[in-house]
Amino acid sequence: MLIKFFKNLFKSNNEKILEEVHVLLNLINDMEKKFSKFSDKKLKENTNKYRNKIFNKNSLNSILPEAYSTVREASKRVLGMRHFDVQIIGGIVLNNRSVAEMKTGEGKTLTSTLPIYLNSLSGNGVHVVTMNDYLANRDYNQNKKLFEFLGVSSKLNLQGMSINMKKIAYSSDITYGTNNEFCFDYLRDNMVFSNSDRVQKKLNYAILDEVDSILIDEARTPLVISGSLGSNKNLYNKINCLVHDFILEKKKNDKDNFENSNFCIDRKRKQIYLTERGFLRIENIFIENNIIKKNSSLYCSENIIFFQYIINSLKAHNLFFKNIDYIVKNNRILIVDEHTGRISKNRRWSDGLHQAIEAKEKIKINNESCTLASITFQNYFRLYKKLSGMTGTAETESEEFESIYNLNTVIIPTNKPICRKDFPDLIYMTEKEKIKSIIKDIKMCMKNKQPVLVGTSSIEKSELISSKLNKLKIKHNILNAKFHSKEAEIIKKAGMLNTITIATNMAGRGTDIVLGGSFNDFLKKNKKKNKFCDKKKLFKIWKKNKNIILSLGGLHIIGAERHESRRIDNQLRGRSGRQGDLGSSRFYVSMEDSLIKIFFSNKIVNIIKKLNIKKNKSINNIFINNAIYNSQKKLENYNYEIRAKLLEYDDIVNEQRLIFYDKRKKILKSKNITKIVFRISIEVFSVLVNYYFKMKNKNFYKNKKMLIKYLKENFNIFLLDKNIFIEKNMFYNKEIINNIFKFFKKKYLRRKMYFNIKEFNKFEKTVVLKVLDKFWREHLYDLEHLRSSIHLRGYAEKDPKQEYKKESFLMFIKMISAIKNEIISIMSFFSSKKYSFNSFILKINDFYYNKLFLETSFREFIKKKNF
Repeated sequence: MLIKFFKNLFKSNNEKILEEVHVLLNLINDMEKKFSKFSDKKLKENTNKYRNKIFNKNSLNSILPEAYSTVREASKRVLGMRHFDVQIIGGIVLNNRSVAEMKTGEGKTLTSTLPIYLNSLSGNGVHVVTMNDYLANRDYNQNKKLFEFLGVSSKLNLQGMSINMKKIAYSSDITYGTNNEFCFDYLRDNMVFSNSDRVQKKLNYAILDEVDSILIDEARTPLVISGSLGSNKNLYNKINCLVHDFILEKKKNDKDNFENSNFCIDRKRKQIYLTERGFLRIENIFIENNIIKKNSSLYCSENIIFFQYIINSLKAHNLFFKNIDYIVKNNRILIVDEHTGRISKNRRWSDGLHQAIEAKEKIKINNESCTLASITFQNYFRLYKKLSGMTGTAETESEEFESIYNLNTVIIPTNKPICRKDFPDLIYMTEKEKIKSIIKDIKMCMKNKQPVLVGTSSIEKSELISSKLNKLKIKHNILNAKFHSKEAEIIKKAGMLNTITIATNMAGRGTDIVLGGSFNDFLKKNKKKNKFCDKKKLFKIWKKNKNIILSLGGLHIIGAERHESRRIDNQLRGRSGRQGDLGSSRFYVSMEDSLIKIFFSNKIVNIIKKLNIKKNKSINNIFINNAIYNSQKKLENYNYEIRAKLLEYDDIVNEQRLIFYDKRKKILKSKNITKIVFRISIEVFSVLVNYYFKMKNKNFYKNKKMLIKYLKENFNIFLLDKNIFIEKNMFYNKEIINNIFKFFKKKYLRRKMYFNIKEFNKFEKTVVLKVLDKFWREHLYDLEHLRSSIHLRGYAEKDPKQEYKKESFLMFIKMISAIKNEIISIMSFFSSKKYSFNSFILKINDFYYNKLFLETSFREFIKKKNF
């Protein structure tokens, strides 16, 4: 009794949540018999019944048991699948703003249908977010029949779709798509010039598949929409050649000695630093090659830009490697996502790094880019009213989910016990010995016809193992970023008898490896051969093949090295042992692995060497195993710090972003821009008059002269009316402001009379929005530079974050003021007869697309005598 009391007293948070959820589960299970008696028609009618309840202010939680019972029954009839109890538990957890950790093969896709259906009933939309187009397509096609049966609309939102197609997708009850596409649509919606071009509705509820990959792994870098800038292509090539010699010189002369080195490499932070010796050496090389003048320095203002070119070129040669960080395909550099192993479409490194890598690989150098809009995944997904996610590996990141996203992490029990054997790591001194041992393990499995999945951290490693197997004439499949189009096909075969699969981190994440392969695929294959095949007989044959694989030990997982995160290792292990199947896993480590190089000091490696380990023999040492585990924890903490710091600074920018986007949205929806222009003009003229006519300054005539000159030069306002400035009104600034405004308004409205009203309103709106975008783009650029240098304030014992907050706020205020001035300046210029059309077009700087309309209207207006 006492033991039971203490067990109840010290229950974990996870156990308490599951206890509460079981009350709802029992209620849903009790309803199953009742709902099974419903006709299809009656089951479908439930959807409208629940919608009416929500319309009458009933909460979603109040209808949850009925809604989930409806989905379970509909799934049995439409998909032929009944939700397990653990899937119902997962569905309840997902509705409660939580992350559900469900092991591989537990049916997360089917589980998600429960909260998706429930939340779609409100009519505010549900976004189902996946990692890639393949998974979005697969999940949508798998579940759409179920949702159609229940009278709920669902659509797919993919890259490259037209605005109209995207509008249809977002107007449906359920929208499937990728994290990148939802985020890009949000940014694009805040860059459009017509309200009808906006595609997204309210950000109501998002459910994220592989939530750890989206909110943790991919959250280290913000999502950016870029525009093209000019590029000094010859300079990239020239610096690439010079730096190449510089690197060779280092290899010959330097032995990781800081004093003798030209530069030092921080592999952990992926940074390169020039030493004083290297700085002087580069300076001399540049002078010798006439890039900078004699007796000049790289510190000079006109030469400081070359410093970034040098650093980027050094990074390209020392930190970014072909077939690891990127691949070259069709004369293009394609980035390989370090977490998923997949190609990152339409993504380019910024600040000239991508151009430096193009120069290194001797391919066409594309133009540099500038940031037009950006947001982090953290701040985008926090815009949703309600958020939840599911994955096979979340427990290790539970603190981050809670602190950043306010999400609980709940571990859902498996439907069947896990029977996989996880063998201890085998550690070797050299990479060569490790690869040899991996090949030996593969050969053993091949001899027994046991299926094997070899997980690697890079394309280079996967191709190295593949080449070794090719020499031994061992048949195998390879899955990496180069063969991503065949991913589904390769993964389907990975659990079949005598199949060897080598994969990067992709490893079919989001798809199950079924032992013996999918029965449906087996059925289709045999139907092609024999139209009159017996389904029951085929099932027996398929089951027999599966049982043979189980008797051999199931799928064997080989980890070619430890990854930077325990989570990624657990994901790889999780490919085996689905739904209670047998399986096994083992990781191989060498003292030459990147994780060991970064975190193991030379002292530890030298101590291990002194152990006199025989060649090709593994090291069994608790100390080394613990050191590897601690290295992963250090790297996880370091990556968390990067994400936390990125978010801290982006939170500051996000406040400004939300204000800016809100103002832009109001202008976009406004039907009378002229009113906005007049309101802004009053603000601009008020600031000017109050600046030039201060209470204490009594030099009225001097101030008047300066103001007239400023208005003429910056706003093309020629004040000839002497009554505007009457000396007795020198302290009545409001009257002067009103007089200037009346002059501007009269001139503006007279000009407007000669234009087509609709076209003129369109012109006004476009100009205002273009000015906003231009200054926002420049503001983002300035913030990037401020962010990169603000840490130096720490040397003055100032908090860099607080300094960034203060400086960025002042920059934002200045930007708002500059925007207002620019809008009134352009509109004043437009209202002036003095300038030619070409001058005007130059002034508005391509702010308006319909130049023919402007030119015709402009010339007609100039002819009028009553200007």
